[in-house]
Amino acid sequence: MEFISGHSEKEIVGISDVLNGDYEGKRIRMNGAVHKIRDMGDVAFVVLRRRDGLVQTVIEKDAANVNVKGLKEASAVEVAGIVSMEERVPNGFEIRLQEIRILSEPKEPTPIAINKWKLDTSLETKLNLRPISLRNVIERAKFKIQEGIVRGFREYLFSQGFTEIHTPKIGAKGAEGGANIFRLDYFHRPAILEQSPQFYKQMMVGVFDRVFETAPVFRAEKHNTKRHLNEYTSLDFEMGYIDSFEDIMEMETGFLQYMTALLQREYGKELELLSVTLPDTERIPQVRFDEAKRLVAEKYDRKIRNPYDLEPEEEALIGRYFKEEYNADFVFVTHYPSKKRPFYAMDDPSDSTFTLSFDLLFGGLEVTTGGQRIHDFDVLEEKIKARGMTDEGMEHYMMIFKHGMPPHGGLGIGLERMTMKLLGEENVRETTLFPRDMSRLEP
Repeated sequence: MEFISGHSEKEIVGISDVLNGDYEGKRIRMNGAVHKIRDMGDVAFVVLRRRDGLVQTVIEKDAANVNVKGLKEASAVEVAGIVSMEERVPNGFEIRLQEIRILSEPKEPTPIAINKWKLDTSLETKLNLRPISLRNVIERAKFKIQEGIVRGFREYLFSQGFTEIHTPKIGAKGAEGGANIFRLDYFHRPAILEQSPQFYKQMMVGVFDRVFETAPVFRAEKHNTKRHLNEYTSLDFEMGYIDSFEDIMEMETGFLQYMTALLQREYGKELELLSVTLPDTERIPQVRFDEAKRLVAEKYDRKIRNPYDLEPEEEALIGRYFKEEYNADFVFVTHYPSKKRPFYAMDDPSDSTFTLSFDLLFGGLEVTTGGQRIHDFDVLEEKIKARGMTDEGMEHYMMIFKHGMPPHGGLGIGLERMTMKLLGEENVRETTLFPRDMSRLEP
């Protein structure tokens, strides 16, 4: 009788094994995809692409059991050979091959040159061929950095006593309201794709006090810009027993500090590949919405056209202002007008035309929206009525306030936008694995 134990010894080694072990002059086995072949006649160099990076192998004439001329790029192989430390090659070592075993071969040539350092093709082509274009080491590195952002979010919030939750993405009523809702037929009943997990994460504050989620959200916005997607990943958290909405901003700042330290410590290879300079997260300035508008209007001689919201150009100018004046990469813009915030946003007690809410701008682009929520049933019901709304379809949400809720608040971070600004990209589709916008539903 054989049993599965959850661990098996394998001869295959990885890049980190070689770098952290004593393998100089020793025979190892390694697998990977053939990334690039350079046949020099008496010697050939075959670069393998693995999950942990590139490895150069050397085939000397008649040294391996395969003719390099029959080897194809994109083949999956297993190799065996002697490790030789060589600081001029990727990861500082190469393998002098003695044996190659072909595990699979491609049926046709790769449609784009993924082994080039940077893909010399249009974004549209990269997206049309996404499963292939992501094999390029630069393209792939973007999403390792994105992994680090999500990992930092999870690890930091776990350290702060948060519980991870998973909420439905098919619902009866949108949390944000408005017309930007994807509607669908759910067994002959009207339903929607959730715009955010807002209602559910507030419900769960009454259970766990502090909760977070990383999941897709859907916005049926008819935008075709470099900053908009119709499906994106939102990093959400909600926390109870807060003293003010500044507690939310403090928590996000702590996350950003943890995230940048994690990226610096464990994603240095990808940061170097992408020539990324991490932003300063030590101290983040905050400014009121109306004051931010005034500052950029005066400094950049720009007329204030919309008193209730920030236009993209204004966001960019606010980012520029705080970079020039305070060398700040981030800025919290607080006290957004109540008119442009959802019904559950708590109004400023000193002036109900503004809310205890904020956006975080990163390099002049909004990447976070958050704030304090109304936690009193009577106040919430009054605001719903004042807006000409009803609580139809929100009975389960309203139930939590009837049975007591602590002062609470939270936020949502757009993962793809955060990654875009971190990497200095101009289009959010560059940092979205498989974008969904008005014109793209595949792959």
